[in-house]
Amino acid sequence: MRIKVWEPFRSFRPLYGDFDKWFDETANAYSPVTTPANVALHPNVDVYETEGSYVLKAELAGVSKEDIKIDINDNVLTLKGEKKFEEKTEKDNYLRIERSYGSFMRTFALSDKVDSGNIKAAYKDGVLEVTLPKKEEAKPKEIKVEIN
Repeated sequence: MRIKVWEPFRSFRPLYGDFDKWFDETANAYSPVTTPANVALHPNVDVYETEGSYVLKAELAGVSKEDIKIDINDNVLTLKGEKKFEEKTEKDNYLRIERSYGSFMRTFALSDKVDSGNIKAAYKDGVLEVTLPKKEEAKPKEIKVEIN
């Protein structure tokens, strides 16, 4: 017979992280000056499928084109980069800094249907668009059925 351990507070575990975040935000709100959030960035990404390709769009506002790197290795696409803190104004003059700065890395597992030799990327207005074309055999084909 198997013994099952009763944990009455197990369902509250996800709340612990929310409470920690809330306490950190509250403490920072009363600080007269905050420092740049040098945490790992997590850029928002949309991925959608068209008839001939998959498209990945990443929001990278404030990141220069030279600071973005895209690697493909073993059917894994890795998006890396860094958003640098602008040193144009003295930090002492800032009253509050809420924008995040630092490095980021996102990885995406690619389907076997992707033609990794023909991947294209474009960067415009803070949005990176990576087009991942499908291999010819992966594209949908229409077969006409004749009725006699």
